[in-house]
This record gives sequence, structure tokens and C-alpha cells, in this order.
Amino acid sequence: MAGRRIFNEQDARRCLAAAKASQAGLAEWSRAHGVDGRSLNLWRLNLDRRGGPRQCGAQALKLVELVPVPTSPGRTRGPFRLHIRGVELEVVADFDEEALRRLVGVLKSC
Repeated sequence: MAGRRIFNEQDARRCLAAAKASQAGLAEWSRAHGVDGRSLNLWRLNLDRRGGPRQCGAQALKLVELVPVPTSPGRTRGPFRLHIRGVELEVVADFDEEALRRLVGVLKSC
């Protein structure tokens, strides 16, 4: 039997701290305490990801501010293209800023 699932972040942190204090492996501790080891391990991974800034290879991600620049009459601006680690994002010049924020949020979660 797999054991009980972890209910929330507080439950996960309590179980992870107890497992660490016991110096047993996560799987061994989980079996001994009737906890689903897969559930606890997924919580561990998610909490570790939240712990600090995301890394992109050996370099930390950098914030780049994009500021709209007015164009001269008669001049058209082409689409903006952004290529990052195999992902390409393209937006037209008159993009909806809120939609772009949501889209970038989705990309950041991957």
C-alpha cells in the first residue's frame, strides 16, 4: 500500500523535516510512517523549485525592461521575436500587454 498522500505545504514541510532528522532515506521514512513516498517526493521537488531564483544553465535569469517607442508616421514595425532555449515567442507591434504578461507567466512556469 502506498500510504497517505501529503495534504498541504505545512504537512509536506513537517514530514520532510522529520525524514531529514531521522537520517533515513525519504522512501524508507515514508514507508515506516505510512506516507506515500511519491507524494512526499513531489512536494520536496516543488518546494525546492520555489526555494530560490531559477537558474538557466550556470547563469541566473536577468530582467530586461521593454519600453514602447513611438514610431514615425508611415513607418511600420514588424513583429517582435524572442528566442530562449528553444522557445520562440512572437508578438505583433500592437500587442495586448496583459495578454503578454499572462503568456510569459505560463512560459516561466515551464
